[in-house]
Amino acid sequence: MSIFMMAAIGTGAKKQIKNAVVPEPESELKKRNEELEKELKESKEREEQMRRQLQSAWERLRVAEEAEERLCSQLGELEAEAVYQARDYHDRIVSLMEQLSRAQRLIHEAIPSYST
Repeated sequence: MSIFMMAAIGTGAKKQIKNAVVPEPESELKKRNEELEKELKESKEREEQMRRQLQSAWERLRVAEEAEERLCSQLGELEAEAVYQARDYHDRIVSLMEQLSRAQRLIHEAIPSYST
């Protein structure tokens, strides 16, 4: 073998050692595990908080929908009552106009005409 080939083989071996996975010491693994557990706990707490917020929003939506239904029902009742009152007022006005017309006719019939 030539010196050049031996150098190339030696260089390749060094690269393999650099790229090899070196196991982490146990203390670093424990530390990393604790960090991951802490992140998991925080994530679960955030998830639970979001679940509570979603439940609260859902409840507010349900209450708002019920209130909307009640308001629509009340509005319908008020509209119906307004229509009945408008018809009653119209009938009363027509009745009063008829009374006025009869009264005017009676007055004209009772008073002699001054056309002579």
